[in-house]
Amino acid sequence: MKTYIFLASGFEEIEAIAPLDILRRAGLEVVTVSISEQKMVVGSHGLPVIADILFSEVKPADVGMIFLPGGLPGTTNIDAHKELKELINSKVQMNFPVAAICAAPSVLGKMGLLKGIEAICYPGFEKFMIDAKVSEKTIVQTGNILTAKSAGVAIPFALSLVELLKGKDVADDVAHSIYYQR
Repeated sequence: MKTYIFLASGFEEIEAIAPLDILRRAGLEVVTVSISEQKMVVGSHGLPVIADILFSEVKPADVGMIFLPGGLPGTTNIDAHKELKELINSKVQMNFPVAAICAAPSVLGKMGLLKGIEAICYPGFEKFMIDAKVSEKTIVQTGNILTAKSAGVAIPFALSLVELLKGKDVADDVAHSIYYQR
């Protein structure tokens, strides 16, 4: 199952790059996707990243897990991308994993995908978590919806995704290889 990380202009660099690195260390196939018309996407702190593909090249059948980094205006740009939101909705309906960190869970909340479930977001975005049970935890998994609070939990969040996709032993091995204490 391929993981697709969707990059919008103004994405939070740590929230995209740390999970990308951790997931690849675990042997997972990860594809970065620019949601604009250019492969180069500039993060919220000026870091340019060259995505693997453009959104127009995404084949929905190839998408396993969707990962949405936060950041501003990255989250706003994701929220404005109708086709990406249609893809997210279809994958949620098919029970595929969807992960979002920081401000990005607000996109899921506005779409009504968090209704009645526990989730977390960056402080100040709770108003967009429509009908969600906003958690005090930093990382929350409810079914196949995974949310995390902020850039500060990008590594443990990525390790939780590895655990979901490849098991605890692989996640522990990756954590050990980077000297991360779980």
